Amino acid sequence: MQSNVTTSPQRILVVDDNPNNIGHLYNFLTRAGFKVGIARDGESAIESVLYSPPDLILLDIMMPKISGFEVCEQLKANEKVADIPIIFMTALDDTDSKLKGFALGAADYITKPIQYEELLARVTTHLKLRQTQQQLRAEVKVHKETAATLAERSAELEQRNRELSAFAHTVSHDLKTPLGSIISLTELLLDELSPLLPEPENQSHLSHLQYILHAGQQGINIIDALLLLAGISCRQRLEISPLNMREVVQNILQKRLSLLLQRHHATVTISEQFPDALGYAPWVEEIWMNYISNGLKYGGKPPHLDIGAELWGEAQVRFWVKDNGQGIEQVEQAHLFTPFTRLETHRIEGHGLGLSIVQQIAEKLGGSVGVESSIGGGSLFYFTLPLAVCAEAQAHCH
Repeated sequence: MQSNVTTSPQRILVVDDNPNNIGHLYNFLTRAGFKVGIARDGESAIESVLYSPPDLILLDIMMPKISGFEVCEQLKANEKVADIPIIFMTALDDTDSKLKGFALGAADYITKPIQYEELLARVTTHLKLRQTQQQLRAEVKVHKETAATLAERSAELEQRNRELSAFAHTVSHDLKTPLGSIISLTELLLDELSPLLPEPENQSHLSHLQYILHAGQQGINIIDALLLLAGISCRQRLEISPLNMREVVQNILQKRLSLLLQRHHATVTISEQFPDALGYAPWVEEIWMNYISNGLKYGGKPPHLDIGAELWGEAQVRFWVKDNGQGIEQVEQAHLFTPFTRLETHRIEGHGLGLSIVQQIAEKLGGSVGVESSIGGGSLFYFTLPLAVCAEAQAHCH
């Protein structure tokens, strides 16, 4: 008869003042695979438990000097050994004795004369229960330690994000100030020198100044893009609200892209119906700015853009900008939204961050991005956002 509680013998302390009872219990439990300790009175039992805690205690109630009840009470009051299961052994079969024992913290009762198969079943059950409790306590401790570590790490990351954001804004200011001066002085030189150097041989000097002006403006654009990218990565809370997307598009065309529209002699068609979507207005404007300005630069000659929207799935709106350009190869489409990736150099102008930022914004707002294009058929760039009516119904919003 072998116990399968654990691979190593578990220790049971038998506390009884009757030598015959001790002898029978010792022989039976040893054959069952347990390591057995003996105590013949309450005082030595307490001393033994505190010196070398067993896995379970079989405790006789009726003993001289200190009863089993008193032993149980003292052991349960000690945090170091309070979780050791105690099974009372008694000839008493009255309800009051059992209730008193359970009130003191006993795990179980076994009535004398002892039925050894019953005793083994009860001992095995309580040992398994204790082992499970110990494992759970260990897991809880690990989880608490892990949670504390994660909370500490999260606080550190938030602090670093704040420091990074402050550093980025400081650096951007320090960089944009000299760049702004370069741009202003270059524009001044162009205005003053253009009438003074009309001859063709002097045009190279003017073109150099125009290159400096263009490079300065590109530098400003890169700084603004990096700041936006940092803001998307660090910002945790957003003021999400329903957006009238047709008004957003019209404001961008009239206030931010009017000069670019004139320069490219572009035409734009805007759909009449735009379903309201949920988003963060400053970021959504940047998506439209990127898509529309790219369409103007890489569309046909002159460019024509179709801007529209449609319901997408159960709870999203898809917005798009379609150009009349030469289209994009399938292989190139797969890399369009990768940071710092550009298409063919003769077609692309910029810093390679735009579409990557568009993707991060859309995903942060619960949407997605994509492109549909074919050679000779132009390109349709789109992004999706949650449908605004979902905020009220709370049915399909993410």
